Amino acid sequence: MKNDIIHKPRAALTGSELSRQGEAMGRREFLKRVGCAGAGLALAAIGQQASAQPLDRLPKRVLGRTKEKVSILGLGTAPVGEGPIGVQEGIRIFGEAIDRGVTYIDTAKIYGNAEEILGHLVPKRRDKLFIVTKVSTDNAARAERSLSDSLRRLKIDYLDLVHIHSIGSKNIDRVLAKDGALDYLLKQKESGKIRFIGISGHNRPPNFVRMLKTDQIDVIMCVMNYADRNIYDFESKVLPEAKKRNVGCVAMKVYAGIKGGFGNHRSGHIGCATEPVYLPHALAYALDLEGVSVAVIGPYTVEQAIQNVEFARKYKPLTEEQRASLLEYGRKLAPSLGPRYGPVT
Repeated sequence: MKNDIIHKPRAALTGSELSRQGEAMGRREFLKRVGCAGAGLALAAIGQQASAQPLDRLPKRVLGRTKEKVSILGLGTAPVGEGPIGVQEGIRIFGEAIDRGVTYIDTAKIYGNAEEILGHLVPKRRDKLFIVTKVSTDNAARAERSLSDSLRRLKIDYLDLVHIHSIGSKNIDRVLAKDGALDYLLKQKESGKIRFIGISGHNRPPNFVRMLKTDQIDVIMCVMNYADRNIYDFESKVLPEAKKRNVGCVAMKVYAGIKGGFGNHRSGHIGCATEPVYLPHALAYALDLEGVSVAVIGPYTVEQAIQNVEFARKYKPLTEEQRASLLEYGRKLAPSLGPRYGPVT
């Protein structure tokens, strides 16, 4: 079984409906509601153009020492799963992203019904997708239960990557203990049930560095955006250590997350702190970071899923002028955000 598992992978609304919705809410409120995925009546046209094109054109990058080529845009599943959004609508939203070339799929047992929704999509495309889930514990026994539940809900028999989630809030000594989460995941990696081990989280960059120094971590996912560089600053505190060890790097909260932190997370339509005009530049900022292979973004609607893909397809490194403008915007925004995800140190 081990060898078989290891060698398997390499690898909307119409325009008139949007117009009526925009007129009903008022343009400013409409733009605000579609927040993190962008706004505007051009979304429908974008979706039609994308559907007419081959759906495998999303750029890919190698994910560090995993040597896997994955789409530069990752599908985040928390907003849909925790919304909660019904299974059929969730299938439609996730399916739009996957059909348009997103291969990096990020989920977790704690994301409401996200894994259940993915279970309707993933099995028939398993060899083309890089499936990531998480265990949100420092303990081996709880990690085992969580991983078993995820595999059952996803309807697959192995995972490409499993993160020890919220590593910034964990007691690292417990994570590294003989009955800790890392030891358990190492055993699952040896057996072939998982291919790679990662850590993910939002705060305390020093915890990431300590875990990286074990040399057992293949991928990290942390908050990296134009505004939080002024708060958590994973870019300078963690990214260099990861690059030194050829650890794959995934950026999350690239649209600067939401001002309320996790308190209003389940109101997915609230979106994020970034003004719509800056969204493509915010994505580019994350992808411009040396060592970052993927930017994970969680859509809440079909139109958000489509526009995220279009931003990724059209990605180009920021010009000096664009970068300077975005960073100035981030410096002004950061004080209103603050350390909303928990302690910095």
